[in-house]
Amino acid sequence: MPGEGVSPGEGRVAAEAVEAVFREERGLLLASLVRRFGDLDLAEEVTSEAIEAALRHWPAEGVPARPGAWLLTTARRRAVDRLRRDRAYAARLAVLAADAERAEPAPAPDVSGSGPGFGSGSGSGFGSDELPDERLQLFFTCAHPALAAEDRTALTLRCLAGLTTPEVARAFLVPTATMAQRIVRAKKKIREARIPFRVPGPDELPGRLPGVLQVVYSVFTEGYAASSGPRLQRLDLAEEAIRLARILRRLLPAERESAGLLALLLLVHARRDARTGPEGEPVLLEDQDRGRWDRPMIEEGRALVVRALTGGPAGPYGVQAAIAALHDEAADVTATDWPQIVALYDVLLTLTPSPVVELNRAVAVAMRDGPGAGLALLDALAGEPRLRAYPPYAVARGDLLGRLGRDGEAAAAYREALELTGTEPERAALRRKLGE
Repeated sequence: MPGEGVSPGEGRVAAEAVEAVFREERGLLLASLVRRFGDLDLAEEVTSEAIEAALRHWPAEGVPARPGAWLLTTARRRAVDRLRRDRAYAARLAVLAADAERAEPAPAPDVSGSGPGFGSGSGSGFGSDELPDERLQLFFTCAHPALAAEDRTALTLRCLAGLTTPEVARAFLVPTATMAQRIVRAKKKIREARIPFRVPGPDELPGRLPGVLQVVYSVFTEGYAASSGPRLQRLDLAEEAIRLARILRRLLPAERESAGLLALLLLVHARRDARTGPEGEPVLLEDQDRGRWDRPMIEEGRALVVRALTGGPAGPYGVQAAIAALHDEAADVTATDWPQIVALYDVLLTLTPSPVVELNRAVAVAMRDGPGAGLALLDALAGEPRLRAYPPYAVARGDLLGRLGRDGEAAAAYREALELTGTEPERAALRRKLGE
């Protein structure tokens, strides 16, 4: 809280500074603490305490020159104090530290404030000849095969990407309580199985990669279309996912799916400036000003698509990237190669069968064969439990029903979507559709 004699304006500035630093540095801060102390719960707790301390001290003393280093030093002191008070806890962490030494952990982090991510201003943490920063090590820890598949992504989104538990729950289309249980279960498993904090060796990396790719993709998905809040896009999350995808690409240059994931993220993120209007409202793909798309990013993505699809059977990220490339290459929506997009969705369904993929394929069929054909496919998915709480399904039905002149049914579908949608820009857009 602001100290005595500090104006509300100064306190607000300090709070905003804490939020900005926390958003930028949280992953590296948490990863550094986990590597040092070997316990994720302890790292999260002292990270929160460091943020609270910053909110008390920064308004009165000013924001430090290296705020990330200040937070790390404060958090480490809190952790050491806690371990001194709790000898049993300290003994348990000593065992974890011994296990980590046998697993050949990464070099100790730079806590002076001059290392990557803590006051350097680079934000990358990954030079041309360096190993990836500790966030990637924590990604692989959270994606360990000892954890259940759904727990891996949930834990990493919560701890490294900084999503709240309700946000992670929406990303998985499950209740918040269910997601909270998953996160607790994953932390307990890491602790009890003594999963080491390290990047796996070369022989382990290919088998561990799919879980990490899924985590990065889920982070980007939340950034591309936020599950809740005042903005449609969370560009900080999307850009963090792209940064991590680049690290994975450099770490595993021979893995075509790492190229496919990076290609997909770039090709979709290239449209970011055209996806929202002046008031933050969503702009549909067919209405976007394609002159505002990021052409250098598109070209980089297209080159990566070639790499992802060359040399063997395509993976799911490579196929999705190819679909995104077809959208980005078209001069407008009518010039889009919809038959090829439908064919690629057919391939994707063989690789990753999912009602969400079927939904996207139905929309592509509607563009190829007309709204009636697409609506028939959507109606066939009405019994899918995962789609009942998925706003894009109701929005797609409303759009196709409206194109067919079935306005009453379209309005009902839009009302259903309005009840499910979490971001205010999307809710405002749906209200306008209902008004029309």
